[in-house]
Amino acid sequence: MTFKELHLSPKILKAVAEQNYNTPTPIQQKIIPYVLDGIDVIGCAQTGTGKTAAFALPILERLLPQQDAEKKGKK
Repeated sequence: MTFKELHLSPKILKAVAEQNYNTPTPIQQKIIPYVLDGIDVIGCAQTGTGKTAAFALPILERLLPQQDAEKKGKK
């Protein structure tokens, strides 16, 4: 699986690639789709497995349309 398959925006995919992350970890593969859909989740995994990104990437994804609208003066 790739980050692109998780349906993240080009901006997020670019940022992830710039940090040399190519493949989502198992926790990211499981959590990201739920968070993108607005479903509450709890994730449990060892330290260093990517839990923070599993929650942060979809949150950033959901904020992007709001950011773009504010830049255009729509909000």
